[in-house]
Amino acid sequence: MAHAKGESIEQDFKEAVKWYRKAAEQRHVLAQESLGVMYYEGRGVAQDNQTAYAWLNIAATNGNQKVNKKGLSQLGKAMTPVQIVEAWELVKEMVEMNPKLLK
Repeated sequence: MAHAKGESIEQDFKEAVKWYRKAAEQRHVLAQESLGVMYYEGRGVAQDNQTAYAWLNIAATNGNQKVNKKGLSQLGKAMTPVQIVEAWELVKEMVEMNPKLLK
């Protein structure tokens, strides 16, 4: 979070994404949400709604209620039905590659 916020260190979104990903892959729910937001906003990575939706869904599945109420409904409205299906396929692929993503 320090890299994303620029607190006590120079703000570096690419570095923030790197560390969020490491934590997210170890089932850190806040990191999963934060990584989804980084993809949604295009900070440190190319903007990608499907990947954002996938990470936010993983965070929601792991109990992040904030994601359920805000992020997913907003993002879902900005996506086509085909994009949402593709995002769910991405979730499936991500979990198959790393079952530790989900509790």
